[in-house]
Amino acid sequence: MSYEASPTPIDGVDAPLPETAGSPFAQIMVTISKQEYVQLKWDAQYWQKQHQRALSRETELKGQIERLRAQVRNLRQRVFGRKTEKSTAHSEQHSQPEAKRPRGQQWGSVGHGRVDFSHLPVRVEDHDVSEAERRCPRCGKAATVFPGTEESEVIEIEVQAYRRVIRRKRYRPSCRCEDWPGILTAPGPARLIPKGILGISVWVEILLNKYLYAQPTNRLLRSWTSIGFTPSQGTIIGGLKHLAPLFTPVVAALQAQQLTEGLCHADETSWRVFESIDGKVGHRWYLWVIRSTSAIVYVMAPGRGADVPLAYFSQLLVQTVVVCDRYAAYKKLARLIDLLLAFCWAHVRRDFLTLARSYPDTEAWAMGWVQRIGTLYHLNDVRLAVRDDPARFAEHDRQLRVHLEQMSADRSIQRADARLPPAAHKVLVSLQNHWEGLTVFVDRPEIAMDNNRAESALRNEVLGRKAYYGSGSVWAAHLAGSLFSLLMTLVHCWQINPRLWLTQYLQACAEHGHPPTDLSPFLPWTMSAQRLAALRLGGDSPTAPPPTDIAVDTS
Repeated sequence: MSYEASPTPIDGVDAPLPETAGSPFAQIMVTISKQEYVQLKWDAQYWQKQHQRALSRETELKGQIERLRAQVRNLRQRVFGRKTEKSTAHSEQHSQPEAKRPRGQQWGSVGHGRVDFSHLPVRVEDHDVSEAERRCPRCGKAATVFPGTEESEVIEIEVQAYRRVIRRKRYRPSCRCEDWPGILTAPGPARLIPKGILGISVWVEILLNKYLYAQPTNRLLRSWTSIGFTPSQGTIIGGLKHLAPLFTPVVAALQAQQLTEGLCHADETSWRVFESIDGKVGHRWYLWVIRSTSAIVYVMAPGRGADVPLAYFSQLLVQTVVVCDRYAAYKKLARLIDLLLAFCWAHVRRDFLTLARSYPDTEAWAMGWVQRIGTLYHLNDVRLAVRDDPARFAEHDRQLRVHLEQMSADRSIQRADARLPPAAHKVLVSLQNHWEGLTVFVDRPEIAMDNNRAESALRNEVLGRKAYYGSGSVWAAHLAGSLFSLLMTLVHCWQINPRLWLTQYLQACAEHGHPPTDLSPFLPWTMSAQRLAALRLGGDSPTAPPPTDIAVDTS
């Protein structure tokens, strides 16, 4: 049996169109066998499949190239681009007009006056007119003293190291009674470290410089050389290791207080610990921060898993709302214990900004969503500003809910649009999946829309990580977490002068030889109002030593 080739297409294969009627091959018939026909049909289908696979690979590679180009654009913007956000033409048209009055203090306007420094200690200097100037240049008669003086002030800072020489008087008994010792000697100074030569003011300066001002210890030691004070770095490290247990009770009290509160913010960042431990690969650790109204607690942990927040929040005494980002560890935490997650709108906003930078074709669409989120922030701020007025609060609350409903509707409609680029579709899917946690603030106005409070609590620590790279050992890492918790709580939650607090607390530790058993005078929520006012930043305390003196005991 033979088959004649025809211009009709074979199944699945597009045959070429016939030549024009005048072509020499138009009327020529070809006879082939069935085996040849089957082989040709199989070959056609095979190459068609190969072509489809090639097209699929090409599409996939093009998508991969576009994603990589988007990453490059995003990284270039982060490293070399402007730090201000790029707005669309629409947002620029609707931006607020420039103020007619220039910014800043203007000539001729009433100022606020000089800052009051009357709380600083005073050193009086008497300046007199010379003997020659006090006599008349013509007759030589001396001038008489005029009542009073003309006074002026100059603010100075004096940084110096000095030696405290403690001379302990001794007495010899004048009787022969057996109850008295041979020689009576006055007690020596209280020391933080037995036989240590460095005074409390030195350790206060070291702790503040490293854990509050994010400066490397080596830099502090180099600065001290200019005032003739050159302690060894080994002495400082050994002293810090000795001081670490003194802060354990205070940090435990901070954690216990925080676990009684119903709202907190949580975040984490990387940290370096340059000590090898069993089961740990590399030097990357993580610094977790939990911030509430009365305390900021930092937890140093080897990993970033859910076990870290679970170990901390499992001790909660009340149901708590945790404001956080969309990290999976927090979601697992919410499944294991009874707490509510409120997700961060700032992270959603960053998703759209990153999309606009990475995929220029979606910039107008993404910036439209940024404008929606900005309006949401504004409506919530207006609502919170009138919380004391129920009628106005109800009206602004209604406007907020209407705007959220419109955002939800737009999200659903745009997500169903097949023309939406995959990257934009992914952002909308994330927005929908986290919508419940993103809208917790609606029914509970006391909850913030974003997690910026936790992120701001990590800024100082990130600066320290860049300055001294992390911690050299595990004990140093945990000491850093303890001092971060203590100092940031004092400064940011209670506005307490950390220098005064540390001086008084370390003095109490030195006098007792261990941390004080009664911590109430040192915990802001248990100390008296009078003591809290005396420790406030900007206040004056007559018991505090000069903050710039560095004492060295030589007794």
